[in-house]
Amino acid sequence: MATKIRLARGGSKKRPYYRIVIADVRSPRDGRFIEKVGSYNPLLPKDSEDRIQLNVERVQYWLDNGAQPTDRVLRFLDAAGLAKREARNNPKKALPGQKAQERIEAKRLAEEEAAAAAAEAAAAPAEEATEEAAAE
Repeated sequence: MATKIRLARGGSKKRPYYRIVIADVRSPRDGRFIEKVGSYNPLLPKDSEDRIQLNVERVQYWLDNGAQPTDRVLRFLDAAGLAKREARNNPKKALPGQKAQERIEAKRLAEEEAAAAAAEAAAAPAEEATEEAAAE
């Protein structure tokens, strides 16, 4: 049976509270679970001791038996020293979307055309002035 260490949401509306549970991967998020191994209260300050509570022995037992933690739970386990979470790197995350990039490109082209037109307009009066000076 494939098991996961994951969060099961509890609490009332806009007041989340999570249980850290061992569950079959096929069971629903807040549904049936095998064992409760901790809790997570995101409303508490980050430096509070009661924010994350883990039963370390049971978590280690389930990790040794092949349970896979979700990404959020893996962060908690990494902070507790039970598992190692590799840092992720997504260099494309900060780039704007495709439509935004197209708008930026169109704006840049419009600015270049406007600058070229301004340069031509600035050069044209200078040529007229030299022609007038030559005619006199």
